[in-house]
Amino acid sequence: MVATKEEAIAKPIKTAKDVEEVIAKAIKKLGARKENELCKYLPMKTGGYMHHFTLKKMKTKQPQELAGIIERFVINADRPIVIAPKQRAARGSRKRKDHLNFTRIQLERMLNIARLAGDKEIITILSPRKSLASCKRELIQSIRNHKVEPELWANYSEAVHAQQLMQETLANHQH
Repeated sequence: MVATKEEAIAKPIKTAKDVEEVIAKAIKKLGARKENELCKYLPMKTGGYMHHFTLKKMKTKQPQELAGIIERFVINADRPIVIAPKQRAARGSRKRKDHLNFTRIQLERMLNIARLAGDKEIITILSPRKSLASCKRELIQSIRNHKVEPELWANYSEAVHAQQLMQETLANHQH
């Protein structure tokens, strides 16, 4: 997996005890505290350095190969080199480029402009969204207090509609 076949053949077969000695020698040379700290000095053919799970697995399954790698890249190296990590795919922060992001102040200004113009559609679009649970709570509270608040009902029906749309969208993406 990591060492070449010639390296594996050239070394005598190492036992688990021999591998432990090689690891201890490498840890001492590096001034490391833990076995896992060796990983950053052991390159992989696929790029980057060895994962600590791979090190543990090789200790039991491929002790000879592991000992050869450690000897080559740590013990026999004049100055062991820390290997750069493997490049990984970017995670998160996949922002849509066509989506406009407004600050809270800008949104409030636009909401005030919509209120002055009397544009109810824009007001509902720009108004902060409430969760379905909070809409339900407020609506139930107004019913208990015998108050009719059409805006609460509008918020509730909008939240239910948004939830239904989201469920339909998820169902369409799964098919």
